Amino acid sequence: MPTTLPAFADATASDGALRRFLHGLPGVDPVGLEARAAALGTRSIKTTAKAYAIDLAISMIDLTTLEGADTPGKVRALAAKAVNPDPTDRTTPRTAAVCVYPDMAATAAAALAGSGVKVASVATAFPAGRAALDVKLADVRDAVAAGADEIDMVIDRGAFLAGRYLKVYEEILAVKAECGSARLKVIFETGELSTYDNIRRASWLGMLAGADFIKTSTGKVAVNATPANTLLMLEAVRDFRAQTGVQVGVKPAGGIRTSKDAVKFLVLVNETAGEDWLDNHWFRFGASSLLNDLLMQRQKLSTGRYSGPDYVTVD
Repeated sequence: MPTTLPAFADATASDGALRRFLHGLPGVDPVGLEARAAALGTRSIKTTAKAYAIDLAISMIDLTTLEGADTPGKVRALAAKAVNPDPTDRTTPRTAAVCVYPDMAATAAAALAGSGVKVASVATAFPAGRAALDVKLADVRDAVAAGADEIDMVIDRGAFLAGRYLKVYEEILAVKAECGSARLKVIFETGELSTYDNIRRASWLGMLAGADFIKTSTGKVAVNATPANTLLMLEAVRDFRAQTGVQVGVKPAGGIRTSKDAVKFLVLVNETAGEDWLDNHWFRFGASSLLNDLLMQRQKLSTGRYSGPDYVTVD
């Protein structure tokens, strides 16, 4: 089973030690955090820089369908769109991944074979995370066996909010062990964590337990990714690498629907974590509708006009 970094072995030795470490992190200034996020969101990106940002954002999308009505046909259609987002322009980048429920992972893997687009699968009783650990681990095993390259797990928010940090830590460790070579994204559901201090604590808890990515949200609650909570998580991965040498990715998910929004988040990445995170190996957008707006804006930049409403597929 994976173990924590030696530098933090004492911090994870017991529930009390982990609590002391997490509550010893610097407190978050909400006003300052939100003001910085808002200020960075006003940066103006023009012409060639905007074209670059749009293509970069497309390449960072985890194109997602997580509905009870998902069918193999819908997943295959989404996979085709991920590989070839704009059939009229083959220079359009592919998306980073297609994200589906575990029972659709095999369908996605078959449709994406040889494309370079990853299969991401939500697991661990997504989105609520309310299941026994053995059930969650079976969910992960099934997804990996079906061809998932990445696992998006949800933490037990109830345990976290009750201060049972070691339980959450050990659960992430166990899931990480089941992932094998698949990368692990740990979802905090920031909209349910109540405070920025809790988001900072969850970020460090996930990274200590071996998360390859930390992710804001499931997209299934009222408050999902925001510039402020993403900025806070970017600060956490930056500081974690400074202390450990280990780089961890960030994935905002839910509520990011326009090219303008996506570019704002890329500015946050560049100005907070730095250029090393401006790559789809380290930054992703969890989205379903964002890709369509990016494609529309991309065509506008190349042709000087907006396309009609039938230009992009309706997912």
